[in-house]
Amino acid sequence: MQKVKLPKTIDPIKSANKCSEYSGVFNASDMPRWQAAVVSCADVIHVEAKFEKDAQSLTLFHGTLDTTAKLICQRCNSLLEQTVHVDYCFTPVQGPDIDELELPEAYEPVEVDEHGIVSLLQLFEDELIIALPIVALHAEDACTVTKDDMTFGILEPEQERQNPFAVLQELKRDQE
Repeated sequence: MQKVKLPKTIDPIKSANKCSEYSGVFNASDMPRWQAAVVSCADVIHVEAKFEKDAQSLTLFHGTLDTTAKLICQRCNSLLEQTVHVDYCFTPVQGPDIDELELPEAYEPVEVDEHGIVSLLQLFEDELIIALPIVALHAEDACTVTKDDMTFGILEPEQERQNPFAVLQELKRDQE
């Protein structure tokens, strides 16, 4: 199957009624927040998406996102190649009562606009950013900084200071 450029917005309900399946790509250049979150990234994000109705007649779309990005290792300060893989499962909802809906736990609600449209580009950009590690680190055995390099000497024990409330304790004893 050939990878094609996907639509940036879509009507998930119409797509689910048609049982649409997409296999395509988004250009990373269309995702400025994603590009700002990483040092550099692959030119394309590979997307698999399947729109369908479940047994409860809920509209859902699920699939995967795959790409690579370069981050800065917080231990050695050098570049770290990171594979980013996201599995997602969304159900479109509309209105202010999203929290009151009783959706299956596996479905993440995504708000659609007044026309029933969802921005796939923005949604997938959010998912990629969330999938990044909180602290980017090489594996310990692959990092150029070893455990010994992270030790910076021996700390002297701190001198014990007198408790500032000891004076109050003595005053209390004097009054008794």
